Amino acid sequence: MTDRPDIDRPFVDRPVVDRDAALQVARTQAAAWGLDDPVVLRHGMNALYRCGSVVLRVGRATGPAAASHELVRWLLDNGIPTVEPVDGITADLDGFAVTGWRLERETRRAVDWRVVGSVVATVHRLPQTGVPGSYPVPSPTVFPWWDFDGLLEDVSTDIDAAALDGLRSAVERHREWRSDVGVDPVLCHGDVHPGNVMMTGRGPLLVDWDLMCVAHPAWDHAMLANHHRRWGGDPAVYDAFAAGAGTSLRDDPLTTALGELRDVAATLLRVRAGRHDDAARAEAEQRLRSWRGDVDAPVWRAQ
Repeated sequence: MTDRPDIDRPFVDRPVVDRDAALQVARTQAAAWGLDDPVVLRHGMNALYRCGSVVLRVGRATGPAAASHELVRWLLDNGIPTVEPVDGITADLDGFAVTGWRLERETRRAVDWRVVGSVVATVHRLPQTGVPGSYPVPSPTVFPWWDFDGLLEDVSTDIDAAALDGLRSAVERHREWRSDVGVDPVLCHGDVHPGNVMMTGRGPLLVDWDLMCVAHPAWDHAMLANHHRRWGGDPAVYDAFAAGAGTSLRDDPLTTALGELRDVAATLLRVRAGRHDDAARAEAEQRLRSWRGDVDAPVWRAQ
C-alpha cells in the first residue's frame, strides 16, 4: 500500500472540453495497442469510444490512468459488480488519462434496484484504508460544483431575480450540509444515479467511480430518494434500492438537503454551460422555472 496522493480532489472533477484532442489521443493509443479505430459512444466528464470489444475512456484525471484500474480490481476482489478493466490498456498522454474497459452489452430488462442497493451497502462497509493508495478519496465538500456561493456569484447575471431567490433560499436552508455530511463517514460511490448503472446479462453493474469519496451514507442515497421530485423518476426505484441497502433514508433531513442541493448544482451548471450551448441554455431555462415556484414547471432532463 502506497501513500495516498496529496490531492484534495476526486479522481475526475472537470469535463473533457477539447473533444478533438481527446479523439486524437484515443486514436493514437488505439493504434499503439492494436485496437480498432475509435468510434464515439458519448461525451461527458469523460469521452468514451468503442474500439471493437474494448471501450476506451479518455478524461482529465487528477492521478495516473492506472489508478482507476487498480481501484476497480480492488472493488471486483471485494465482490462489487462493475465493468472489468482490460489489462495493459492504460496511458497518460497530453494531459489525458486513457483506460481500456471490457465492452458490456446492456439488456432491455429493468434495472434490479434492490441489487444495486445491496451493492452500495457493501461499498459502505468496505474499509477506507483498503482503497489502493494511488486513488484519491476526498470529502465531497471539495467538489467544485458544490461550491454554491462561488457558482451563484459566477452565474448571478445570467439568472432572473425570482429564480435566483429560489436557488439562494435552497442553499441557505441547507447551509449545514458541509458539517453534517462528515458525520459517521463511510466509503461512497459518490454518484449513484440511473445513468451510472448498467443492466447486463450478469445483472446490474455499478459504474463510474470517478467521484468516490468519504461521506455520510446519505450521499449515496440522496439522488435516488429525490429523483421523483423534479426528474420524473419512479418513487418505487428508491424503495427497492433502500430495501436492498437495508435502510431507507427517504425522510432523513440530510438526505433531503443533499437531494435539493444536487438539484441546485445541476441547475447552475446548466446555466453556465448555456453560455456556449443552445441545448444547455434551453434545459437551464426549464429548470429555472422550478426555482421560480412555477407549479407547471416541466420534468428536468439529464444531458
